[in-house]
Amino acid sequence: MPLPFEVLNPRVRRGPFRAALFDFDGTLSLIREGWPRVMIGMMVERLGALGLVREPADEVWGLVERFVMELNGHPTVVQMARFADEIRTRGGEPEPADVYLQDYLDRLMRVVRQRWDVLERGIARPAAWVVPNAHAVLDSLQSHGVPLFLASGTDRDAVVYEGALLDVLTPFGPRVFAPCPADPTFSKGRVAADLLRDLDLGGDELLGFGDGVVETKEVKRVGGVMVGVASAEPGESGVHPGKRERLAAAGADVIVPDYGCQAALLRWLWGED
Repeated sequence: MPLPFEVLNPRVRRGPFRAALFDFDGTLSLIREGWPRVMIGMMVERLGALGLVREPADEVWGLVERFVMELNGHPTVVQMARFADEIRTRGGEPEPADVYLQDYLDRLMRVVRQRWDVLERGIARPAAWVVPNAHAVLDSLQSHGVPLFLASGTDRDAVVYEGALLDVLTPFGPRVFAPCPADPTFSKGRVAADLLRDLDLGGDELLGFGDGVVETKEVKRVGGVMVGVASAEPGESGVHPGKRERLAAAGADVIVPDYGCQAALLRWLWGED
């Protein structure tokens, strides 16, 4: 019987695992779903306003999309610094990265605050704004006795607030790591290395979950096992081809569209099937 998820690395170590490291946006939370369109749109718009677009619209969009998604998982200001480099490369004079960061956040938050509102007022339940079955996979990992760690490139205050709205923070306790606003020094790689040191783990005892290139590479860099979450766009189902391609290239061992298969996934990861 075929597995309900894709195994890219059949030689991956199959448990037991002694810690699990989760990304937040796109891996647990969907509150900021659509952020790439907002960010890329802002950057393309600004390039056009500066007269720096020389290629067809779809080409410039694709170029910006590539570097935005390659940096997904770093603090957001890092993507803005890369955008400033793009302006400079095209002969323009960029503003400071935090100016672009604020423009992006202003645009994104117009959408995000509407989602906060429906959650705060109880119009929507937390399950409506998490990756399907996110609560179940957290509960199942806890039942395996695995301590959970959260590392996000989104500002810490936003992660804590949105995580509370979605009722996903309790399993992590104090083990929530995210940057202060506009801090480019935060590193998911450092979080992974620190937890291995603090818990005296071998790299292959770490299980990672994420939808971004950065956390995938960092978990693999320390020798961990990585589950890539390639969730579909709203209104669609199954694995998102673009996300799958990026996660596979970054070294993901397993690809899932969401956590609907979490029970079978964890049995397989623990070698129980």
